[in-house]
Amino acid sequence: MPAKLSSVTVVGLNVTPIEVEVDIDRKSVIHDVDIVGLGDTAVKESKKRVKSALRNSGFKFPQGKVVVNLAPADLKKEGSLLDLPIAVGILQASGVLQRADILALGELSLDGKIRSVRGILTTLLFLSEIHYEGIVIVPEENLQEAQMVDGLKLYAFAELKEVVEFINGVVKYEPVSFRGIPPAEYESELDFADVKGQAVAKRALEIAAAGFHNVLMRGSPGSGKTMLARRIPSIMPPMTDDETIEVLKIYSTVGMMNSNRIFRPFRSPHHTASSVAIIGGGNDAKPGEVTLAHNGVLFLDEFPEFRRDVIEALRQPLEEGTVTVARAKMTITYPARFMLVAAMNPCPCGNYGDPKAVCSCTPYDIIRYNKKISGPVLDRIDIIIQVQKMEFDEYFSKQASESSNEIRNRVIAAREIQYRRYAGYNFSTNSKLSSKLLRHFIQLDDRSEDILKLATMKFNLSNRSIDKILRLSRTIADLDKSDRIKLNHVAEAIQYKTQDHL
Repeated sequence: MPAKLSSVTVVGLNVTPIEVEVDIDRKSVIHDVDIVGLGDTAVKESKKRVKSALRNSGFKFPQGKVVVNLAPADLKKEGSLLDLPIAVGILQASGVLQRADILALGELSLDGKIRSVRGILTTLLFLSEIHYEGIVIVPEENLQEAQMVDGLKLYAFAELKEVVEFINGVVKYEPVSFRGIPPAEYESELDFADVKGQAVAKRALEIAAAGFHNVLMRGSPGSGKTMLARRIPSIMPPMTDDETIEVLKIYSTVGMMNSNRIFRPFRSPHHTASSVAIIGGGNDAKPGEVTLAHNGVLFLDEFPEFRRDVIEALRQPLEEGTVTVARAKMTITYPARFMLVAAMNPCPCGNYGDPKAVCSCTPYDIIRYNKKISGPVLDRIDIIIQVQKMEFDEYFSKQASESSNEIRNRVIAAREIQYRRYAGYNFSTNSKLSSKLLRHFIQLDDRSEDILKLATMKFNLSNRSIDKILRLSRTIADLDKSDRIKLNHVAEAIQYKTQDHL
């Protein structure tokens, strides 16, 4: 009878259980391994790794034709994580190994060691959700990921020989101990206390962090836009357990996970990046920067220098919080709920509007440069601010700037108000408040409605822009610990949304 054991394949962030079947025809004059079941190149090459790993671990490779079937046969299998289940299946079919109800994951080196693979955390969380009751074997190099998941019979091994000893009962090994998910940390070197002046920009970024609003900073070169942007994660509230798991699953799947230190994502791709790098795609439909920035910050410096198709492709994730990558062989939807922080110069030379510098650009150059950011994209940005160069006296001022910790405490307090308000809904911040629920949670008095009406008429604001102003007003009120949205809250929100028209 063929040997059978369980494994999985990971496509995008989706985990699908598969069955590895191994049959040995000892009467065949052909001594070869044939792997069927729609495996990619890494799967097909596994037979060479498995042969060497078995031989160098002290096991004889069976004589005859070995057929390995990966079921279901019409589902594509990717990656090298099937090396270990194929090797275990061959040992079971040849009688070296006892047959047991196990699920194995791991890549094999030629000397029989088990190497780490991508997607271990994603896989184990899936198995925990479906209440898998069998034994799960993972590489020891993925031990830290394995320790984050509870409710499974988990064992981690460094070599193929140890797996054989464990299954045959020769040596007793202890299961992986559950330690939970470590708390996310903050970059201690990046603090708003280092930023001199820039009171308006700091206030705007505090509001953005409190409500998870998108921001566009305009200013001359050297005005501090990048310095401000890199410190935004330091004032954002700590990630919840659910947010941390979502982030870790993404980074585990792409092989970029560092379980020693966990930070809220901050991604800063170069402006020469392609749409595939930013949005995701390629032959294997891999996630892009918008997904890697999920629950964190996507910082696009030199915003107009990004390709037009890249900027326009941001419209779907900014609106829906997801991005769909469609290819001929597959269509995958990735999470992409991030806070966009963009920075740009006011003109090609960067000096337009600076009272102490001369702009060398023509009016046509300035208009053409700013037109690179289309109206629909600007409509999806909540806050637009002008970042001014620091004055000499501000640079040498001995007055201490407010620290990230002080700002973060106010942001956390505002977020807690939002968590309570939106309990029971599938969102938790003001920026994600749908248009359908907007009127339910936000009511304006007559004076606030009048000033919003005047701003709408003066600046020809779209319905989306009005919604953005209302959400911003709600966040400003939350920072002010006010149940009602007052006139000053709406006026400040209008100021941030209409900077582009001034």
